[in-house]
Amino acid sequence: MTRVDVLSARPAWLLASVGLVLVAVFSFGPEWTQTPVTAVILILGMVALHVGPRRNLAPADRTPWRLLRLGGYIFIVVSVIRVIWPGTVASPPTTLTLIPDGLIVPAYLCVGYAYMVMLRRRRAADDDPARVDAVLVGLAGAFLTWTFLVGPAVTSRVMSPVQIIDALFPVLDVVLLVLVAQMMLAGGSRTASLRLLIVGTISMFAADLFFCLRDLQLMGVSQHAVNALFLVMFVLMPAAALHPSTRALVEAQRVTVRDMSPLRLVVIGLVVVVPTIMTSLIPVGVMSNDLIRATLCAFIVLGTLARVVRSNNSRVRAERATRRRATHDALTDLPNRELLSETVSRWADRAVAEHLEISLLFIDLDRFKMINDHWGHQVGDELLCEVAGRLGEQVRAEDVVARIGGDEFVVALASPSHLRLAESLADRLLVELAQPFELSVGRVAISASIGVAKSTGGAHALELIRDADTAMNKAKGSGRNAYAMFDTSLREQVRDRVKLEQALRGALERGELAVHFQPIIDLPTEELDGFEALMRWNSPELGFVSPMEFIPIAEETGMIEEMGAWLLGESVRQLQEWIESRGPGARPLHVSVNVAVRQLRDGTLVKIVDDTLRGTGLPPEALWLEITESGVMEDIEAALLTLNALHALGVTLCIDDFGTGYSSLSYLHRLPVGIVKIDRSFINDIGSTGTNEPIVRAVLAMTHAMGHRVVAEGVETETQRDWLRDQGCDLVQGWFYGKADRPENLTHWIERSVPA
Repeated sequence: MTRVDVLSARPAWLLASVGLVLVAVFSFGPEWTQTPVTAVILILGMVALHVGPRRNLAPADRTPWRLLRLGGYIFIVVSVIRVIWPGTVASPPTTLTLIPDGLIVPAYLCVGYAYMVMLRRRRAADDDPARVDAVLVGLAGAFLTWTFLVGPAVTSRVMSPVQIIDALFPVLDVVLLVLVAQMMLAGGSRTASLRLLIVGTISMFAADLFFCLRDLQLMGVSQHAVNALFLVMFVLMPAAALHPSTRALVEAQRVTVRDMSPLRLVVIGLVVVVPTIMTSLIPVGVMSNDLIRATLCAFIVLGTLARVVRSNNSRVRAERATRRRATHDALTDLPNRELLSETVSRWADRAVAEHLEISLLFIDLDRFKMINDHWGHQVGDELLCEVAGRLGEQVRAEDVVARIGGDEFVVALASPSHLRLAESLADRLLVELAQPFELSVGRVAISASIGVAKSTGGAHALELIRDADTAMNKAKGSGRNAYAMFDTSLREQVRDRVKLEQALRGALERGELAVHFQPIIDLPTEELDGFEALMRWNSPELGFVSPMEFIPIAEETGMIEEMGAWLLGESVRQLQEWIESRGPGARPLHVSVNVAVRQLRDGTLVKIVDDTLRGTGLPPEALWLEITESGVMEDIEAALLTLNALHALGVTLCIDDFGTGYSSLSYLHRLPVGIVKIDRSFINDIGSTGTNEPIVRAVLAMTHAMGHRVVAEGVETETQRDWLRDQGCDLVQGWFYGKADRPENLTHWIERSVPA
């Protein structure tokens, strides 16, 4: 309970404390205090019944308390009648007692209906055992009431009709007892308000019971004691209304499955045993009386049997529900990986004997993350459910469609090997999934990559899933929106990749990484303008590993963030060392460092760059950061935040591999870049076949018009250099000038650019 709730509960506990003290004064104090104490208790109680629901409940939830309030007013009217008209409380009762007794019936009905409304709103489940247990308690109460009160009154010749009518009042109490027992035994939260309400009702039940015993002259109970019990009810019920936990009395409760407590077991045992023993021991009397008592006893036994059967059925349903939750996806209700594995294993057991081929189609939605990032996870979940529906429409009844995580689905089928069902299904699914989906945000189009793996029964289920996943990655790497078949060579590739990844982990700490620098030349003057820093890895186990192999792995695993920060620090430190060695008056140099997509999305990149520049003293304009256009375009808005912050530091931003991505021309003007690097694939044939010359001319013209400088990568011949110079290209790099090399092997470039 929060501090606010504790403070809000103080009025309820204050009312309960003060009220019970007043009841004690009423019970044991001087006689002259009884009337004013009663008036104070009744007034405080009715005020609380008005104020409490208004403080704690919405208007629509106050109905039960309105009924209890109405019942309270009726009780007050009856109490006033009995005070000003003593004949209505005579013992033995007279005809006058029918006046207050007749008025008290609507009060019972109000209380009973209020409890019914609370139960209907609180009910957690239709099979809550509290229902049956409450009925059993009610039947036991009815049995005892009939045996000791109603039965003797009805069959007695000395009792007056008024006494017989009074003896029927406990029937109303039995109904209330059933309702209260159900609230007490139900699996919902047992709040302070509920406990106050239950104790108050028990006090009312005890008062009625003693009142009837007194009227039937079966027990010497004073009216004063009965009134004291009614006052306790008038204290505790209003306190329940005033307590903030009264909200739980009108809210649906969560299903809570508990083992039967020893106390509950004892109560149910007594409910069955006591009436049975009493029926056996009480002598035979009037036939109708004995028949009713025997019928009630039979109902108790049948109710107990129903309780056992219902509990067993509930347990079976709970086990089924638990099993389904364990084997099915909560979002799409498709089988999950566990059930898929079980099904494939069963098929594998009979595949050889029945000449079956088991096929798995591993389906991964292309760029699903962009759906979540753009529209939110709710739309992403909506799309997953729609995809699940389409997959189910395309398969046979005996096939299995499963969701094994995220945006990954698997379709499993068993068929004769000559039918090629898997390939046919893969083609259909690609077409079907490419059709736009009608979602709450409009029409959304996606594509999928599918991997297909087959087995004739020898492969384990998890191995088959793994092979299909491997084939899916091949399809995704081939351009997406396609399917690929698994073969053993793919497994070898995966094994090599895992080996490479394991070797790469810790390579930085072991000193296996190095920075090589490739010269970047100012084309009009043929002078050194700077270097591009490139990461190299020489593994003692694997030898020299190409960046084309280990950089993608570093990006996928997240290692690129630490490696990229190290590359940045080493590159800036080396350039600053070269600048200091050249002395004043030398041409300014720069170092160009690649930034991976993960680094671009990392919120710490700007701080890392700023700290590196401050730590080395390198001028910000001497640092170029290269970003790929494809990495920027995946989330242009998020990338712009980082790029603008870097630009504000004074760093020069470069678009690397320009022309190989998408949306380049439409977005280039939005990026705070100063340099555009033309990819080497466009430089290969310039000056000879001339296929890409119009493209390069267009890029040069466009970027110059926007105020950007251009670097041509991959210059390897004099012809390429001369053609680029004629077209006005600003900077070039490539093997024509030199490959990327260690710093100690580049001193001739540094000395060459030092002024005499």
